[in-house]
Amino acid sequence: MFETLSERLQGALSDVRSRGSLTEEDVTKAMRQVRLALLEADVNFQVVKQFTERVKERALGAQVLESLNPGQQVVKLVDQELTELMGGSSRELAFAPEPPTVVLMAGLQGSGKTTACAKLARHLREDRKLDVALAACDVYRPAAVEQLATVGGQAGATVYEQGTDRDPVEIAEWALGRAASDGRDVLIVDTSGRLHVDQELMEELARIREATRPHDVLLVVDAMTGQDAVAVAEQFSETVNFDGVVMTKLDGDARGGAALSVKAVTGKPIVYASTGEGLEAFDRFHPDRMAQRILGMGDVLSLVEKAERQLDEAKAKELERKIRREEFTLEDFLEQMQQVRKMGPLQSLLGMLPGLGGQQLSQLQVDERQLDRIQAMITSMTPAERRNPDLLNGSRRRRVARGSGTSVQAVNQLLKQFAQMRKLMRQVASGRMPSLQELVGGR
Repeated sequence: MFETLSERLQGALSDVRSRGSLTEEDVTKAMRQVRLALLEADVNFQVVKQFTERVKERALGAQVLESLNPGQQVVKLVDQELTELMGGSSRELAFAPEPPTVVLMAGLQGSGKTTACAKLARHLREDRKLDVALAACDVYRPAAVEQLATVGGQAGATVYEQGTDRDPVEIAEWALGRAASDGRDVLIVDTSGRLHVDQELMEELARIREATRPHDVLLVVDAMTGQDAVAVAEQFSETVNFDGVVMTKLDGDARGGAALSVKAVTGKPIVYASTGEGLEAFDRFHPDRMAQRILGMGDVLSLVEKAERQLDEAKAKELERKIRREEFTLEDFLEQMQQVRKMGPLQSLLGMLPGLGGQQLSQLQVDERQLDRIQAMITSMTPAERRNPDLLNGSRRRRVARGSGTSVQAVNQLLKQFAQMRKLMRQVASGRMPSLQELVGGR
């Protein structure tokens, strides 16, 4: 996510970061590099101009130049301005005093709007423990109603639909009545999209908005389209008074131009971001955390939050007990690997660790397929073999290799690595820290 921008910005600031003193020329040179980095990231030209002028003005203040670490102060200013550029603080949905809260989702075809509806439904169910319903009002795109029914069901939400023969405004009104009578907490309305912004689309949105009186109108835009996404948001803001943005496909956006421009251009903040294909890859957008990730400072808070949502406290205590008693098995290893993978792609999780942004992260490529192979090998074993790997003689290892579509060498390597991991666990549990040679696999 934003790998190119992160690498360029960190490179632009690396010189001033290490300096014990700064001159106006040093600051000017650094801001020139920051400007180029932002422009190459497809950030709006006027936004870049205003951003660099603000940072330079603040950086040339006596409070910064005369401080003990002026270079670090400049980096801090860039962090603060990036945060402000993307909205300042995270924004929550505007919930109704009395349910149901109505969220109207708008956007063009291809932006990922229908999937974003299901992701938001799952997010509200899992994080807020709310009873969520979806209204299928996209009656023009082929199979849109069926798609919402499918992904909505996967998200655990109720889907209100009346096919494609009725007026979408009537469907929205009917769905709101059903949500109220059924006692739903939230109704998310999936509206029709178009290939471009047109008068017909805007009029229909206005009619649905008037009929449902939503508490929040969210515009779904595709981060991968860069400034086109910002242009769409600007057009919508001129005709439809939306409240915030849902940015989809953020995980595939190496440049970050849309995310850094949309708030400054439209005045509307990014409320949610979709960071993967799975329904769970969706969360509130935190400008301060994103700014820190871009500058290579990591995003430990989001990593902790993901862990708290996915990792069961009782299971964690049971795991600790097993490690202390040297009872950790391949079944436990498989379960822990599956728990971690539920948190999202490992490459994305690594990007939340301080110091692993930009070039460092791009060099540290994680092969998710290798994890698939490990899972296939363990699940090809019998329960007894998982609990006691010593049972895996030559013929059993050949059977596991055939069952998992791998090789005997791969099975041997897995068992060797697992044995080394158990050895290190025993040492840590006994209070003896392993040596560097042991950590890297030496004797």
